[in-house]
Amino acid sequence: MSLPLAAGSDAQATHSSSPPVTIKPGTSSLALAALGIIYGDIGTSPLYTIKECFSGKHGVAVTPANVTGIMSMIFWSLIFVVSIKYVIFVLRADNKGEGGTFSLLATLRGKLKDHRRKWAILTILTACGASLLYGDGVITPAISVLSAIEGLNMATDAASRYVVPITCLILITLFAIQRYGTSIIGRMFGPVMIIWFVTLGVLGLRSILVHPEILAALNPRYAFDFFAINHFHGIVSLASVVLCITGCEALYADMGHFGRFPIRLSWYGVVLPGLVLNYFGQSALLLHDPGMANVNPFYALAPKSLLYPLVGLATISTIIASQAMISGVYSLTQQAIQLGFSPRMRIVHTSEHAKGQIYMPTVNWMVMLACLTLVLVFKESSRLASAYGFAVTGTMTITSLLYFQITRYKWNWPLWQSSLLLAVFLFFDSSFLGANILKVVDGGWITICIATFIATSMITWRDGRALLAKHYSLMRMPADVFLKDLAEHSPPRTSGTAVFMSITPEGIPHTLLHHLKHTEALHERVLLLSVLSTETPTVDPEDRVSLEDLGQGFYRVHAHFGFMETPNILKILELLSRKGLTIDIHSTSFFLGRETLLATGPAPMAQWRKFLFIFMSRNSWNATSFFGLPPDRVVELGNQVQL
Repeated sequence: MSLPLAAGSDAQATHSSSPPVTIKPGTSSLALAALGIIYGDIGTSPLYTIKECFSGKHGVAVTPANVTGIMSMIFWSLIFVVSIKYVIFVLRADNKGEGGTFSLLATLRGKLKDHRRKWAILTILTACGASLLYGDGVITPAISVLSAIEGLNMATDAASRYVVPITCLILITLFAIQRYGTSIIGRMFGPVMIIWFVTLGVLGLRSILVHPEILAALNPRYAFDFFAINHFHGIVSLASVVLCITGCEALYADMGHFGRFPIRLSWYGVVLPGLVLNYFGQSALLLHDPGMANVNPFYALAPKSLLYPLVGLATISTIIASQAMISGVYSLTQQAIQLGFSPRMRIVHTSEHAKGQIYMPTVNWMVMLACLTLVLVFKESSRLASAYGFAVTGTMTITSLLYFQITRYKWNWPLWQSSLLLAVFLFFDSSFLGANILKVVDGGWITICIATFIATSMITWRDGRALLAKHYSLMRMPADVFLKDLAEHSPPRTSGTAVFMSITPEGIPHTLLHHLKHTEALHERVLLLSVLSTETPTVDPEDRVSLEDLGQGFYRVHAHFGFMETPNILKILELLSRKGLTIDIHSTSFFLGRETLLATGPAPMAQWRKFLFIFMSRNSWNATSFFGLPPDRVVELGNQVQL
């Protein structure tokens, strides 16, 4: 049984296994677009990672052993965390092509129906993981663009006063063009990112050829030697090293936009070589000239004559970097709405061909305001780096735990095999997370505050909708009792069709009883419509609608939508006509319930959470627009509910 849309209950869903993901047409174009959407964040990490490792608040001394050790950690982090964990393993855990923590949770819903406690824990973990990704999505645009514009400081000191205003202007422009969709943005940004990664590789290769001794860092022994030399300070340095893998969670969350194969093709063919060469190049430069750590070793790789063009290219690339997290936030929010973790919001589909490409105005402008606030408060990328990293490492850890459940309950791996893989994942995840906990006082508290607020709101919305569903279930009249009573009293029937929206797919909805009580009449044809969210991202058209004739002109309709789809009532009516139930929209009235919520009831929820839920409910996007109903055919029936 599927989860009622926005009901937030823990109803179970019939599981359907995910078919193999086929390679979409135009793989090369998708791989190119993926460069502009997915890899912008991790692709611009060379701007600040090495710099933060040596000149940040917790930087280490620029000695040959430290430089080689840091470089070894960066290289093997890229290999194990991104290339192996995410690109090889985690991308396999798709839900009919969709990725992200909510997608994993939806996959597990049918498998954990008999493990209520485990399901409750995983639900909270998923909300926390998604919330941390929101926090990361706020910081990523701010630190990326700031770090690029700060390159002007190497050319002239007079540029320092313009860094913050230019950054704010760029961010405003970036969020303003989101309405045009990720497809257009991806095609525009993809070629730029090819130039960027080629530039990264060429700059790094030039330095490596001059100082090839840095290639010794390919040996992981130097990473272990680094900890032996620096002890506790070495652990602290992991909080800076992790900056090289920020953005890998967006890689997974955005999988539905482009597909598994194009993402892998872009990573192994373009992104990884460019990153590795540039990091080795910066490290080689520091071996030769340790003083470069006091400026920015990335810009120091370039000849002075190319500094301004490099700053311009870096600025454009950091704009693209922000897109990875913004797109991921859109996808997560849509999934949260359909799975009952978020109020309804306006969703604009920006492509007629790709269902995953969407734009959410409310989310877009809220993230923009948060980004601008961070830029105006911190003003420097080095200060923002203290707040960066905690969110992504927390989300990475939660993804590992969910992936373990996938291997156990969906793929039926042996316990030892699942545990061994989890141990390898958690070795890196917990190391990075533990190191970033030390950054909480220096700015990580901002990410925690953002994530805590969002997670609390998600859980409160889910619990509040579950309370409402329970309230209406107690008032619900069994269908057979109602129809028997209807046959005995025979109220007047008017021409036309009435569609009553119902949260639960059973019994007679309260709105119908409320309507009959006041009008003492019914339409000649009545549809009891429940829109249900499934555990899969999309639903085949032939499985979209089920129709049951209850007799006396009553029909029960179940409409199924995936958690990556937006319900549309007019499409439902079109599908009903194919099943033999033709409905004239001009003679059809849609009846919706509208609750006035009060926090004075006995519901087992803290008072402040009741007020939060009521506030969210009042500001939810109206059901008429969300479901695509014709406004002039909608009747809302209000009632008071005490929580």
